[in-house]
Amino acid sequence: MATEVPPTVTARPYRARIICWIVAPIVLVVFLLITTGLHGKTGDGPGTFQRGDSIAMIGLGVLAALGVLMFTRPRAVADRDGIKVRNVFGSYEVPWDIVRAVTFGRGAPWLTLDLYDDDVLTVMAVQAADKERAVHAARAIRALHAAHQQNSGTLDTVDPTVPGNAQA
Repeated sequence: MATEVPPTVTARPYRARIICWIVAPIVLVVFLLITTGLHGKTGDGPGTFQRGDSIAMIGLGVLAALGVLMFTRPRAVADRDGIKVRNVFGSYEVPWDIVRAVTFGRGAPWLTLDLYDDDVLTVMAVQAADKERAVHAARAIRALHAAHQQNSGTLDTVDPTVPGNAQA
């Protein structure tokens, strides 16, 4: 069965982005509600809550909401030359020449790139929680990798019976 190789594949998590865009405002509202309760004495001591304490809580709420939104950052763009991956923290650009296999192991939360130096790079943009979207993206990325290997004459077989090498 011949698979058509797309010129470029762009993948982003779907469900994680929806959840993050729902949770981030909720986190901010919770911090704002906490801020409204910060007034008067702090307890039995002489301290009292000041305006600065309220501002600090709002600032913490904004930072917490931005921290949640960091999980919307993952993105992968693959083309005939390689794959550019942006995860929650950090990014990298990997040419297909150093990728041995594109795998989506059984039970794995996201796609991985197995490199020839036995290193494994995660592609958090393709998440198992996205089900069919993830399968489609994994197959398209795998097709680009296979096309590059075929064109460069570096075919490397992946044994699907080895754990972690299951094909999507």
